[in-house]
Amino acid sequence: MKRVVLVAALSLTAALPLGAKEREKPREALTISVTPAISFAPGTLTVRATVESNAANRAVEIVAESEDFYRSSEIQLDGDNAPRTSTFEFRSLPPGIYEVRAVLYGLSGDSRAEVRQQVNVMSSAAGH
Repeated sequence: MKRVVLVAALSLTAALPLGAKEREKPREALTISVTPAISFAPGTLTVRATVESNAANRAVEIVAESEDFYRSSEIQLDGDNAPRTSTFEFRSLPPGIYEVRAVLYGLSGDSRAEVRQQVNVMSSAAGH
């Protein structure tokens, strides 16, 4: 029995590289949370964009796009003095599968980060 425990312990330590440290998960420069994931038309989406503080941040753009509809909103950011979280609301969206994307822009207008999330605005039963 002691031998089985010893072999198991050695197997676990052999799998770890020597001198390995637990690495921190890299922080994302931009994340979004879109709610609700599913709604009925006319839909309202709330998008919370969280931007890592950085002196190079100049703007964040949020786009809600389906096959038949497009809406966007952009706010200016004051580098590392900008708020970490910005909230956007898209109202009266018609039915469709929407790709919601956020783009973070830097000093020269370059895209520093981009994230996407898909949501569904369904037709209401009363309308059809």
